[in-house]
Amino acid sequence: MSARPGADADRSEHRVLVVDDETRLREVLVRILRRESIEAHATGDAQRALALVRTGNYELVILDLLMPDADGFNVLSEIMNRNPEQAVLVLSCLSDPDSKMAALGLGADDYLAKPFHVGELVARVRARLRATARRSPAVLRHGRMTLDLVHQQADSGSGPVRLTRRECRLLWELMRQPGIVLSREELLARVWGSDPDYAQNVLDDYVRRLRQRLGRDAVMTVRGEGYRV
Repeated sequence: MSARPGADADRSEHRVLVVDDETRLREVLVRILRRESIEAHATGDAQRALALVRTGNYELVILDLLMPDADGFNVLSEIMNRNPEQAVLVLSCLSDPDSKMAALGLGADDYLAKPFHVGELVARVRARLRATARRSPAVLRHGRMTLDLVHQQADSGSGPVRLTRRECRLLWELMRQPGIVLSREELLARVWGSDPDYAQNVLDDYVRRLRQRLGRDAVMTVRGEGYRV
């Protein structure tokens, strides 16, 4: 199952990607996480998982180690090579100490064996999300622009302006790589978790809103390439 963000996406504080070849389990995990107000997407394809991880759109990846199309340890290694800061919780039927030590040695943050208790899974997910939040700076600065993630507001020099969650995330994606041009496809994937064909004008609308609130030069357009701050 591969889930597209729904109407509740703006209300979700965190994003989690579930990677498991068992369709039924993916459905259950996504339902459990969404019930906890955590935006969850899922895939059973290893290459699709690596592509999604590359967007930097997920604070936590829940990864199975036994998949028919790939070795889970290799997938974990590739995830960490592509994004060393990515938080990963391994969820596997392999419960032997060697498997656990190998996964943790490759960079996994936590390991939970199947079968598992739902309450314990949720607790571990929340613990990983809290740890990830502590690693992220609460305030980003670039030039005159300041973005306060805790209070969800930005200041371009004329006083703090309250942003919506999606506006805040879009500005955060741009400000965490100041001066770097991000393509429309990258921004759509990171902020909306969607394919470029999804709501083609939505990115332009949000950029326009940021400019209206923070000034015309808050977000720069690089013709034919994308946007930067």
